[in-house]
Amino acid sequence: MAIQSYQDLEVWQKAMHLAEQVYQLTASFPREELFGLTSQMRRAATSVPANIAEGWARRGTKEFLHFLNIAAGSLRELETYTLLAQRVGLAAPVTTQPILDWIHVLSKQMVNLQRSLRRS
Repeated sequence: MAIQSYQDLEVWQKAMHLAEQVYQLTASFPREELFGLTSQMRRAATSVPANIAEGWARRGTKEFLHFLNIAAGSLRELETYTLLAQRVGLAAPVTTQPILDWIHVLSKQMVNLQRSLRRS
């Protein structure tokens, strides 16, 4: 199956799922965190699929790789915020582990996509 759109990319689909998970998790955070960790986590989570889409739209391999690097940075930022939410008691490990698992899987897939693009 040929990829016609960034929406066909498995990494974009998984990044969107991850962003949904983050929104669900942060909905349970206290109201005083709305402009703190809630906002930061949501911003980082939405940045991942947005940068994948923007890189795809640039239509050049070099540009796509650049935006995949930005998405990878946002993924690590989200990982850090998720671990912090756990450490400060905003979220239990049982609720953060699925997000951390998705981050791990998505990170590997993005590295593989970058390698593939560099080879072509």
